[in-house]
Amino acid sequence: MSDGDFERVLGLGDDALIAAQRLGEWCSRAPEMEEDIALANIALDQLGVARMLLTYAGELEGRGRDEDDLAFLRDDREFRNVQLVELDNGDFAVTMAKLLFLSVYQHLLYDALASGIDPRLAGIAGKARKESAYHVDHSALWAVRLGDGTAQSHARMQAAVDAVWPYTHELFEGQAAPLRGQWLVHVDKVLAEATLTRPADGWAPGGGRRGVHTEALSRLLADMQVLHRAHPGATW
Repeated sequence: MSDGDFERVLGLGDDALIAAQRLGEWCSRAPEMEEDIALANIALDQLGVARMLLTYAGELEGRGRDEDDLAFLRDDREFRNVQLVELDNGDFAVTMAKLLFLSVYQHLLYDALASGIDPRLAGIAGKARKESAYHVDHSALWAVRLGDGTAQSHARMQAAVDAVWPYTHELFEGQAAPLRGQWLVHVDKVLAEATLTRPADGWAPGGGRRGVHTEALSRLLADMQVLHRAHPGATW
């Protein structure tokens, strides 16, 4: 295995880990009780995949770092997640836009990896794609519910799609580039049903895979890592 394999698996693990942290922030704050539970479950799905991927990344690296070391003892410049997942939750519409775009990408990616040549990654992806299918359905239902709802909910959902869209381009850098066509087909179908307009392509921030991140990631890591850093080596 090469350094490139480590970086790729690390990036996928970081995507799932940071997405889990952001979704977990909705616990007790979602617009309805059922959604509170749903987002917590999706966060746990993402966390489960992150644990498997970060464990594998640590083994590929060969420096003795485990999933906890990689999650809690790296600074922001060492993370390889796309910037999309680290963005602040914003209002509920922003979270649903982020989840829709991410989950469609993850489902397509895991489906491809499940039949790939790396048996370890294929096994992880085979489990993850079942959960990601639910994430796609859940976020799509909310996008339609908000987009094709009241004038206010439509405006807020459209504003969310517009704000998040530039960050989707980074998902398809490198080996994931061939997936963008399939991703657009699915996303366009949801947007059409939701009476939402797909934004024009233009400004496309990036660099997350190289450790270039927004200030939002630093704030997120400060919350996520504080206990582990304050009590290194502590066990329950």
